[in-house]
Amino acid sequence: MARVPSSSMAAAGLVGGYAVARWTRKRPLGGIVLGAAGLAAAREWHRSGGVPAAAGLGALYLAGFAGAHPLAKKVGAWPAVVGAAAVVAATAWAVSDRT
Repeated sequence: MARVPSSSMAAAGLVGGYAVARWTRKRPLGGIVLGAAGLAAAREWHRSGGVPAAAGLGALYLAGFAGAHPLAKKVGAWPAVVGAAAVVAATAWAVSDRT
């Protein structure tokens, strides 16, 4: 079975969580998507880099989620979410998936 890169999981969690929350108008459903993808990615981060990688990338994932909110007021919701997802995915790739 092919391994899904953690960078893809993290990006999908941020973008997918927002999309589900927006289209269903139920923020908790978006939170479930965000959380499930984040946990799956964190498992890979821990496997490949141990606790330091998982903690650092997990903090970045949460910062991307939180940071997209004020950024959305300046650039719009979708650009903010996609930008945050790109930063998290690029960092996850560099730290965890590149090997």
